[in-house]
Amino acid sequence: MPLSFASRLDNVETSAIRELFKLLGKPGIISFAGGFPDSAMFDVEGLREASQRALAEEPGGALQYGATEGYEPLRTQLAAFERSKGVADLEPHQLIVTTGSQQALDLLGKTMIDPGDKVIVEGPTFLATIQCFRLYGADVQSAPIDAHGVQVDRLEEMIKEHKPKFVYLIPTFGNPSGALLSLERRRKVLELAVKYKVLIVEDDPYGDLYFGEAPPPSILALTKEVPGSREWVAHCGSMSKVLSPGLRVGWLVAQPELLAKATMCKQFSDAHTSTFAQATAAQYLKSGRMPETLKNVRRKYGERASVMAESLRKELGDAIEFTAPQGGLFFWARLTGAGGKLKDANVLAKRAIENNVAFVPGAPFFAKDPDVATLRLSFATADVEKTREGIARLAKAL
Repeated sequence: MPLSFASRLDNVETSAIRELFKLLGKPGIISFAGGFPDSAMFDVEGLREASQRALAEEPGGALQYGATEGYEPLRTQLAAFERSKGVADLEPHQLIVTTGSQQALDLLGKTMIDPGDKVIVEGPTFLATIQCFRLYGADVQSAPIDAHGVQVDRLEEMIKEHKPKFVYLIPTFGNPSGALLSLERRRKVLELAVKYKVLIVEDDPYGDLYFGEAPPPSILALTKEVPGSREWVAHCGSMSKVLSPGLRVGWLVAQPELLAKATMCKQFSDAHTSTFAQATAAQYLKSGRMPETLKNVRRKYGERASVMAESLRKELGDAIEFTAPQGGLFFWARLTGAGGKLKDANVLAKRAIENNVAFVPGAPFFAKDPDVATLRLSFATADVEKTREGIARLAKAL
């Protein structure tokens, strides 16, 4: 007899991005598809030293079972890391360590969503988040965005209409949009949280990857300026894009009751995040190497983003429109159809593979009303020469 699977799986499907990766094995392909950091920029020596110190100084803590909330020295370092970015009065007990920020989002889904609950996300937003929330039965609604992030007037209308369990935002260099939520809009989001008593989930894996001026403070950091807003913010952070995805170290900052429920659910899931990974991350943050690592990453990614913008304008001209990002890993672009060129990114994606270049069509990033003319390009893993060549191949496919 066939197995009978949980009905919740009817609400989700395999990631379109993961499916695309199956096509990327052909030799010579230049990929702008992944959302990965460049492994050549990992501070391997710094991580090696950090892991060795973790084993030398506290082998029991690094190799034994640990507290579900997280390895205390890492929680201390993460709290200090967030305070250095303007988060006032954050103490170690006010955050838990998660297995990547993806687990933090999953824990929020487990603790907050009942089948049929409304959740508002940006349109477009991180594909895995849409899938995660739908897995728990959420009715996911999309709030429109522009180059300055979510449109807060429309967001307020949607909050009043849908009365969501929470609002999920990637305010700083979003995936896939690359958008940067303005300071004014960040304050407005917090005012809406207090006014309508709705939780704001801030996902912030890219906030440290800026190319020029630093972005506005995180929504969590700005809660000190909006009375009563701190309890209405859950903040998800990650070491994946700035240090190493392989460590799988993320964290969740939230009000005590939510944090306790998330910790309980994490106990059922994985007991705790790898203590060895946590101890290594703690030693790395303690070493003081992070600022130089970030400086190098920002410089390299900034150069690659600049070359991609230049190449897109040169090779595709008015057949594509985009706003060059100020940080993060992604360009979000839209085909215009000018000059009789393609306007469907799904068709272009297939042609692109034939021309040995890959990107991700934008439609899967929308929870509602997908725009098939959109696409996401990552500049993180292709150097300057490959970026120029890859965009030239894309122009040929178009």
